[in-house]
Amino acid sequence: MGGRFDTQIVVKVSYIEIYNELLFDMLSNVPPHEQTGTGISVLDDAKGEVHLKGLTMVTCKNEEEALNCLFEGETNRTTADNLLNKASSRSHAIFTIHLESRSTIETSEKVIHSQLNLVDLAGNERTKKTGAAGLTLKEASYINRSLSYLEQVVVSTCDKKREHVPYRQCKLTNILKNSIGGNCKTILIANIFPEAQHLEETLSTLRFATRMRNVVNESMVNEALDQPLLIKKLEREIRDLKQELALHDVLASKGGQSAIGEPYTPEEQYQVQQTSQKYLAGEQEDIESLTSVRQANEFLMQMRNLFRKLK
Repeated sequence: MGGRFDTQIVVKVSYIEIYNELLFDMLSNVPPHEQTGTGISVLDDAKGEVHLKGLTMVTCKNEEEALNCLFEGETNRTTADNLLNKASSRSHAIFTIHLESRSTIETSEKVIHSQLNLVDLAGNERTKKTGAAGLTLKEASYINRSLSYLEQVVVSTCDKKREHVPYRQCKLTNILKNSIGGNCKTILIANIFPEAQHLEETLSTLRFATRMRNVVNESMVNEALDQPLLIKKLEREIRDLKQELALHDVLASKGGQSAIGEPYTPEEQYQVQQTSQKYLAGEQEDIESLTSVRQANEFLMQMRNLFRKLK
């Protein structure tokens, strides 16, 4: 948690693995091998944006804590040995940085939400070259299928005449809905194998990268209102207005406690002093129920006494 002097920024991170169309939480207290892969739900809100229910979100105060979460997730990922790679990724992984920023000067109910998805896609596999069999063959099948669906989504996004984009064909495309087209900026880093025997895979990767370049994005600021904070603010305003009306009635001699009265007893002064101490220490947000000038003067006098003691 940090930011500029006029902005408060909260940073949270999450790490998810998509393995054989199952979702695994890499930052959960439950190790991935003990997870069922069904504890995370992909939900769409009213605006059509995707949210993951049940995913662990870790608040990070600095870069080191965020990197530790990234390394923790990397050690939990599923890998296997094949003829081309001794530590081949058998899953897709998405490390997400969630940012919430709000002004410390202007109204704090307005929150700007930002999200950065760092996606590591497992490579498309030709099983004849990798020698996949058994479990690795099943994993390769899921990987290739999801990458094929991803390419279909990219092609559909680029087609302006097409009304429907098949995001929900697989977990990968559904989760990345917010990152392909629309309100985002997308960057693709394509890894190729510059050897003659892998020319076919290289050309396939470059064709996909070419299609991705045609995706049109229209990024804009995601500004929303913090509803609980807004409700508290409105409740506080209502209470303050009621107190002002009560004080107005007192001054106009229409009811309530008289503006002029007997001095406060020692017990009453002690209560006022305790409330003033809590207010000055930040333990109490504000002073409630000021119903007369006499009461306000007593609070001011007790605060002056506390100030003199501190001085």
